[in-house]
Amino acid sequence: MPQSGSERPPIIHEGMPTQLPDIDSEETREWVDSLDAMVDDRGRERARYVMLRLLERAREKNVGVPALRSTDYINTIPPEREPDFPGDEDIERRIRSYIRWNAAVMVSRANRPGLGVGGHIATYQSAASLYEVGFNHFFRGKDHPGGGDQIFYQGHAAPGIYARSFLEGRLDEDQLDRFRQEHSHGFGNGLSSYPHPRLMPNYWEFPTVSMGLAAINSIYQARFNRYLQNRGIKDTSEQHVWTFLGDGEMGEVESLGAIGVAAREQLDNLTFVVNCNLQQLDGPVRGNGKVIQELESMFLGAGWNVIKVVWGRQWDDLLAKDTDGVLVNQMNRTPDGEFQTLSVESGAYNREHFFGADPQLLKMVEHLTDEDIEKLPRGGHDYRKVYAAFDAARKHTGQPTVILAHTVKGWLLESFQARNATHQMKKLTKDDLKNFRDRLHIPVTDEQIDSSDIAPFYHPGKDSDDIQYMLERRKQLGGSLPKRVVRGSELKLPDKEFYGELKKGSGKQQIATTMAFVRLLRDLMKDKNVGPRIVPIAPDEYRTFGMDSMFPSNKIYSPQGQTYQSVDRKLLLAYKESETGQLLHEGISEAGAMGSAIAAGSAYATHGEPMIPVYMFYSMFGFQRTGDSIWAMADQMSRGFLVGATAGRTTLTGEGLQHADGHSPLLASTNPAIVHYDPAYAFEISHIVEDGLRRMYGPSQPKTGDQKATDGHGENVIYYLTVYNEPLQQPAEPEDLDVEGLLQGAYRYRKAEAGQTRARILASGVSVPWALQAQEILAEEYDVAADVWSVTSWNQLARDGHETEVRNFNHLGEEREVPYITRALSEEPEIVSVGVSDYMRSVQDQIARWVPGPWQSLGADGFGFADTRAAARRFFQIDAESIVVAVLAELAATGDLDAKIAREAYERFQLDDPSAMAGVPQEGADA
Repeated sequence: MPQSGSERPPIIHEGMPTQLPDIDSEETREWVDSLDAMVDDRGRERARYVMLRLLERAREKNVGVPALRSTDYINTIPPEREPDFPGDEDIERRIRSYIRWNAAVMVSRANRPGLGVGGHIATYQSAASLYEVGFNHFFRGKDHPGGGDQIFYQGHAAPGIYARSFLEGRLDEDQLDRFRQEHSHGFGNGLSSYPHPRLMPNYWEFPTVSMGLAAINSIYQARFNRYLQNRGIKDTSEQHVWTFLGDGEMGEVESLGAIGVAAREQLDNLTFVVNCNLQQLDGPVRGNGKVIQELESMFLGAGWNVIKVVWGRQWDDLLAKDTDGVLVNQMNRTPDGEFQTLSVESGAYNREHFFGADPQLLKMVEHLTDEDIEKLPRGGHDYRKVYAAFDAARKHTGQPTVILAHTVKGWLLESFQARNATHQMKKLTKDDLKNFRDRLHIPVTDEQIDSSDIAPFYHPGKDSDDIQYMLERRKQLGGSLPKRVVRGSELKLPDKEFYGELKKGSGKQQIATTMAFVRLLRDLMKDKNVGPRIVPIAPDEYRTFGMDSMFPSNKIYSPQGQTYQSVDRKLLLAYKESETGQLLHEGISEAGAMGSAIAAGSAYATHGEPMIPVYMFYSMFGFQRTGDSIWAMADQMSRGFLVGATAGRTTLTGEGLQHADGHSPLLASTNPAIVHYDPAYAFEISHIVEDGLRRMYGPSQPKTGDQKATDGHGENVIYYLTVYNEPLQQPAEPEDLDVEGLLQGAYRYRKAEAGQTRARILASGVSVPWALQAQEILAEEYDVAADVWSVTSWNQLARDGHETEVRNFNHLGEEREVPYITRALSEEPEIVSVGVSDYMRSVQDQIARWVPGPWQSLGADGFGFADTRAAARRFFQIDAESIVVAVLAELAATGDLDAKIAREAYERFQLDDPSAMAGVPQEGADA
């Protein structure tokens, strides 16, 4: 029979240990009866309050009860625990008003008739107090003795940040008037739409407007700060990372995807400030729910310190009178969609629809006028409440902190405030401007507004008390922000002799180019100058890439060290963690690995410490999975090596469709900062890495062009190498190696010895050995002399071709320049060329327009699949025999060969039948 509620068996409920044996059932019964009596006599609200106080007391006594998943919809910090506000609130309110006005006017002017370049007005208006508390009291500048804080500004709030810099004298009125006009007035004379370091390299430090990336990248920035500290490279103990986010933005998976990392590593040098204005781009974030409560439960569950700033100080007296919890209960049950409505309605409406839900609530506010009720503020607009939250976050230890600040989108802009369409509202009418002016008390006249199609900016004068106050605050905190400063010194790079080992080849031993790269990396890590600066990064694939040999010597970074006995501790290559470890092992998180790569690659600027990230990953899961992060890495002007291992569509034969990369070079080509190479042999890798270190970390002079932008200490580029897991006998470097051609993107690797008919094969990466095999077949069986060219970079050849055409277009009437690949092949301009790689045809076809003579390409187009390499290459028709037939077919098309010969070769090699390769053995096919 079913048992009554009081007799039901113990269960596990929300973490409470009710399944444990009761050692004193009579005492337990007394406590339960007491609770029952309280509920019956005083009601559920009183019982709830007492239970919460008991839980709080239990935690104070270290009883160890589970934490609540959410708390009441009120401020975390009660009034009696708020610190005194140290600033002049009147001055700071005026400063905030000036910034609000100029930010809104700037966007409105950018959308005047005939311009219309867009922008965002409402976001900053909701977040102004959050930023200004930080600027005036917390954000440490670059001149601070501790090194300065790192601040990730919310992208849509950029107009407010520009408006503050205008008051400080860092930007002038012309620049504000050229918001989102970066070239039409001359490059550098306008302002970028969002935080883009590459576009404003002395101003912005972190790109943030690709929603969600600011959250994850700031976590890994804070973690990398600790990494530098623990490894003894730099003291970062006084540097704090502040990240400003929107509540709608928290819906992006990247925003919450790594919060467990921050808690696990106890990153108390990190604070998230989430501007909870309850609105996303087209409507409420959680109209039927409560996003602040939802986020609180997520962050609490992940182990963060959560501070809610929900209500302004005018609510304190009401909450103090709420002895029965009726007001808190109403706050708890009102959904966000209703709060959004209440924020724009009159005091009478709020009295009826919010306080009118209960007679006790109506009595609680009977002494307030409708105007008083209408002005009851949200906590994110109250300077004292925000200051208390920031102060608590800065002082908290052992956990990262998230501040959930309740605001109103478009605050103080009557026609914008809390409207669902605020994201699309770009322009202020004259009536909007006048109402806004009046609410902010800006000394601008009606005539100034009416006499022009554009509203005036306002500056109280550089000698005014207000401006002097804000400048003095920034001086005390270490200088103005945002600011990007490059103080990194040049690295002493290894001599050329250092790279000699790989150039000798592997003799009879077969090694894949992945292993060759790792061998070189291991040697570089032993160099006394460069070695400590290398930051190896892998997403749970160190053993896959043969990097486990680094475990014993370089160790895996862990801020806690290793507190356990490793299961493989008796093995030579045992898993070894250390507080001073060099290897960043990111687990199964390519997004997290990119966060580390970005932080390490930009350390030359953020910390004045040049670090060299070397991030190795399955090539399929780089540009395809985390291309947005790589784009942000380029924007942040980070440097380093991205290594797409297990590259190609047919080399990772057992893994199948989602692991078969046949297109990453094309994706890489879309990023102007990426320098991609697809080396075939170890000696090529040696030259490429040497050149990459020189370009990124050696001395350099400023050059024109985005891709070659430099800070005087290396170029702001990122090297992407695709390497393979197919073992080969690595040849020694040819004595007559054309190193310049190798670095340009192509060089003739083996000239044909004999043959009456001429042709050439251009191949990259793992396809070069197929080309060499095809060269032998063509010579021996068809009397065709086909030179083999190793194309180390189709992308670089194509980029050179495009740049050459642009130069020619801009210098009409002058002698035309010729792309490198055209010049390199100019000895025999009319012969047939066949391009081949383990990628889709489009990779090779990038250079077709600049290759003299007839052109044909072979590639692995379509989805990959699991099979042997031989079968896969026959299926895609890119193997040696396919290259042979392609050359013969092109020669037949030009009339240099009988077409019958090509047709017979096709049938002889069974190019249409992958099953013909069923018995072909292979080595090293596993991932």
